[in-house]
Amino acid sequence: MVGDPLLKLSSDTGLRQGGSRVPPAPIYSLLLRIGPVILKSIFRISTRGTERLAKRGPVILAGNHVSHVDPILKIVAARRTVRFLSKAEHFTNWFTRIVMITTGQLETRRETGGKEGIAQAVEVLEKGGMMGIFPEGTRSKKENPPYLQRGKTGVARLAATFPDVPVHPIALLGAREMLTPGSSKFRRKTPLTISVGQSVTWREWITHPNGGAMDDTALNDLVSSEEEVRKEHLAVLYRRFTNQLMGSIQALGAP
Repeated sequence: MVGDPLLKLSSDTGLRQGGSRVPPAPIYSLLLRIGPVILKSIFRISTRGTERLAKRGPVILAGNHVSHVDPILKIVAARRTVRFLSKAEHFTNWFTRIVMITTGQLETRRETGGKEGIAQAVEVLEKGGMMGIFPEGTRSKKENPPYLQRGKTGVARLAATFPDVPVHPIALLGAREMLTPGSSKFRRKTPLTISVGQSVTWREWITHPNGGAMDDTALNDLVSSEEEVRKEHLAVLYRRFTNQLMGSIQALGAP
């Protein structure tokens, strides 16, 4: 078969909707200059593996979610503009609305399945931006460890839409202890660690024997198969990719 089968399969994710507009982020550059410096002077923040993050070009950051400070910690690690899918409720309260709008975050509405936010996420990556994803879909409400939840396959679909974009697993450690759910009090002395793992692209994963385990022949056969068969097979691959990604996040120390 002529052409790249992974690029052909990327259209089956259904995420490329077109006509999306990424909101501006008017104060992000200022926050990137002063935010990490201020935070590191107030809190005990350490990082591991941040040298793995590209300074430019599209990147997907996938991490655990136990605290409201998790997006901030990802930004501290990346030192780049990071966009997040944020639930609509964050755009109703006046304070959080200001934060969401001035930093250009992407509003998602559960009643529509978050389609607008996902379409904007595609636009972020198409423009060479960095997209922050919490595969669990929502902050963990578990009261006892392990706090890590089962990942949703949206991150795999996004990776499959951009088969050559690196996906980095990230473990955020200490965030729950620093800001306990239901509390507004920060425990400044709690050590925080941001651990960035080795990236993987969908292209690397799908051909790896311990990943999708598909060679060119299998991929071309999949492209040629009936749409229903193709989507069923891709759904299995999305789940496997997500499970392994969550395993990588856990291996990095996510509680």
